[in-house]
Amino acid sequence: MTITESKPRTDDLPDTPDPESHAPSRWGPKLWAVLFVAGLAMFLDALDVSMVGVALPSIGAELGLETSSLQWIVNGYILGYGGLLLLGGRMSDLLGRRKVFLTALVVFGIASLVGGLVDNEGLLIASRIVKGVAAAFTAPAALSIITTTFKEGHDRNKALSFFTVFGATGYASGLIVSGLLTGIDWRLTFYVPTVLVVGVIILAFFVVPKSAPEHGRIDFGGAALLTGGMLAAVYTIVTVPETGFTALTIATTAAAVILIGAFLVVENKIQEPLIRLGILKVKSIVRANLAAMAIFGSYISFQTIVSLYLQNTLEWDPLQMALALAPAGIIVAILSPQAGKVIDRFGTTPMIIASMTSFVLGYIWFLIRAGDPQPAYFLDYLPSFLLLGLGFAIGFSATMVQATEGIADDEQGLASGLVQTSGQIGGAVVLAIATGLISGGIATNLDQYRPGLYLVTVVAIVGLLASATALLGRRAAVEAA
Repeated sequence: MTITESKPRTDDLPDTPDPESHAPSRWGPKLWAVLFVAGLAMFLDALDVSMVGVALPSIGAELGLETSSLQWIVNGYILGYGGLLLLGGRMSDLLGRRKVFLTALVVFGIASLVGGLVDNEGLLIASRIVKGVAAAFTAPAALSIITTTFKEGHDRNKALSFFTVFGATGYASGLIVSGLLTGIDWRLTFYVPTVLVVGVIILAFFVVPKSAPEHGRIDFGGAALLTGGMLAAVYTIVTVPETGFTALTIATTAAAVILIGAFLVVENKIQEPLIRLGILKVKSIVRANLAAMAIFGSYISFQTIVSLYLQNTLEWDPLQMALALAPAGIIVAILSPQAGKVIDRFGTTPMIIASMTSFVLGYIWFLIRAGDPQPAYFLDYLPSFLLLGLGFAIGFSATMVQATEGIADDEQGLASGLVQTSGQIGGAVVLAIATGLISGGIATNLDQYRPGLYLVTVVAIVGLLASATALLGRRAAVEAA
C-alpha cells in the first residue's frame, strides 16, 4: 500500500490551498444524516469521559479507592481505547465501516450497563477496559466514515469541524448531567450511555452506508503486542512511585520494552502490518500525532486533577464542579463550526500552534491563580477554562485534518486510528505519571496537586515546540529556494 496525495505534501513550502478542493458543495439530507450519526459516536465518547471524571470522587468514596486506584477507572478506558484503535481502524477498512461501527456500539452499551451494576473495583475497571475496546472500533470507524464520505478540502474540513462540535457538546453535557446524577447515585452516569447507544444503533442501521470491504489480512499479533506493551508500561509508571522498583515492576518494565520493541520489528517485516511505518515518514502526520498526544495527555490529566481538587479539597459538590468546567465545552461547541473556514484560510499548522499556545497559557493561569481556599471563580478559574476551551476548539479539527490529509481511502481508517491512538496513549501515560506524582490521601491545599499540574504544563509546552518546528523548517526552505 502506498500513500496517495491529492496535492503536494511538503514541509518546504507554506500551505497553498487547492482552489478546486476548497470549493464548497451543497450537502443533501443524506450527507447531513451520515455526519450526524458519525458525530454521535464522538458525542458518546466525550460524554463518557466527562461524566466519569465528575463521578470519580463519589466512586472513590463509596468503594474506598485511593487516587492511584481511581486513575485506573479512567486509564482502563483509555488503554482499551488507545491500545486497539489501530486495529479498529484497520478492521474498519477491511471488514466494512458500517459493520464494525454497529457491532462496536452494541458492545459499548453492554459494557456501560455492566459498569453501573458491579460493586467490585476489579470488575468495574474490567468493564471500563471493555468499554474502551468498543470505543476503539467506533471512533476510527466514525472518523473514516466522514473522511471517505466528504471529499478532501473544504467539505472534509467543514465536516470535521462539526464532528468536533459533537465532542464538545458531549463533553459539556456530560459535565452537567453527571453533576446532577452523581448527587443521586454515580451509577446513573453509567446507565445513561447505555440508553443513548440504543438510539444511535437504530439510526446508524438506516443511515450509515455500506462500504465494500478492502482486501487484506488483519494483524492481530501486532495489536496484541502493542496493547500488552502499553498495559505493562502504564502499570509500571503508576506503581513505581508507591512501591519503588520491585521484582514485579522490573518485570513489567522489561515486558513493556520487549513487547513494544517486538511490535516495531514485526510491523516493519510483515506484508500487511497493523500500522505501515512508512506513513510516519510524512512529517506533518508525525507532528499531528504529537499534537494529539500533547492535547489529550495534558487535558485529561488536568481534568482529573481539578475534579479531585475541587471536590475533595475545596469540598465542592459534583454539580458545582461540573458547572465550573462547563465553559470549556461551551467554547468548543460555539467556535468549532468555524474551524473549517479558518483551516481553509490559514492551514493546519498555524491553527495547531495557536491551540497549543492557548493550552499553555490556560495551565499557567491556573497554576498562578488557584490555591485560595475561597477562590474568586471568575478571576481565578474561568480564564483558565476558557483558554483550554479555545485551545481545543481550534486544535482538534486542525489535528484531525492534518493527520488524514493526502491519505488514500483504503488507509483512512489507519490514519484516523493512528492519530486517535496517539491522543489516547498521551492521555494514559501522562495521567499515569501525574497521579504517580500526587501523594495519597485527601489534600488540604493545592500543593499536593502541583507536581501533576507542572507536568501537564510541560507536556503542553513540548507540544507547542514540536508544532512550531514546522514554521521554522518552512522558513529555512523558502529562504533556500
